[in-house]
Amino acid sequence: MAAYDVVGIGNALVDIITDIEDNFLNENALPKGSMNLVELDQSNALYDKVGAAREVSGGSCGNTMAGLAALGGKGAYIGKVRDDQFGEIFRHDIRSIGVDFDSSPSTDGEATGKCLVLVSPDAERTMCTYLGAANRLTPEDVDPAVIQAGKIVYMEGYLFDREEAKQAFVKAAEAAHAKDRLQVHAAESAHIGHTKVSLSLSDSFCVDRHRDSFRHLVANHIDILFANEDELLSLYEVTDFDAAIAQVRKDCHLAAVTRGSQGSVIVTPEELITIPAATVEKVIDTTGAGDQYAAGVLYGLTQGLPLETCGRIGSMMGAEVISHYGARVEADVKAMLADIVN
Repeated sequence: MAAYDVVGIGNALVDIITDIEDNFLNENALPKGSMNLVELDQSNALYDKVGAAREVSGGSCGNTMAGLAALGGKGAYIGKVRDDQFGEIFRHDIRSIGVDFDSSPSTDGEATGKCLVLVSPDAERTMCTYLGAANRLTPEDVDPAVIQAGKIVYMEGYLFDREEAKQAFVKAAEAAHAKDRLQVHAAESAHIGHTKVSLSLSDSFCVDRHRDSFRHLVANHIDILFANEDELLSLYEVTDFDAAIAQVRKDCHLAAVTRGSQGSVIVTPEELITIPAATVEKVIDTTGAGDQYAAGVLYGLTQGLPLETCGRIGSMMGAEVISHYGARVEADVKAMLADIVN
């Protein structure tokens, strides 16, 4: 029996969410609605200027793990923080929602990463992200025993900017698949599953920067791929969605691809399942939609549910999170889940 449904590997960031006036953006030369990578001194200066804030564990994979936990799934998280105030905030918060986080903090080097989310009176969100220690994940941070304790390992593509992180992904994938080889050797007649390896492409610009490395990773190590339509087109350098689907079928056992208002598709070598977008009365904030869609699909897969049901859970989760501000679900998604699976 696996100890975890999903083991996530991602950028361990603390989200600092605070209300500001428009003149704050003007005074600090921040275009409204922009996403900015900043250095530590700028991040600290902005943090000192803002008022009361809500501080929660974040990052794309962190959001997915929070969604999985909200559905009732059991997760563990691997990510890099420093032994500082924000590192402790991240550790305490992610554990408080039921996700195991035992990664050792750095004792030197960069501070824990954080993302300042500045909410204007018109509800527009301007983000300033300092990656810090989160961007320093190495293969040594990946414990094969934790990887093999999960049904699925889920890796965040945003981490892919550094060579050591790429090596960490390969180490995790090899550890996951090694479990299968060892168990089959020990019990050849048994029906043995292994820890499946999944990847979120995260961002089309990220794919553009590392296309060759992503293509190699997907073709050689990934069982389950998560992407939106733009990311998939970028990965395969095509402009036709059907052509991209034909390519991913050759590379992965399963792909879950979101298409905005068109819903999503779940693709295997044998079938393509179209999942309609769940109804949303009013779209408030699309932040976290892909993260929560992945949470829903991962939950369904780890519970052995039909693929169409997995997609519907993903759509439900994505619709819930875009109906309010913030990247975590707020409704009773377990009750919503019961309406889908019963």
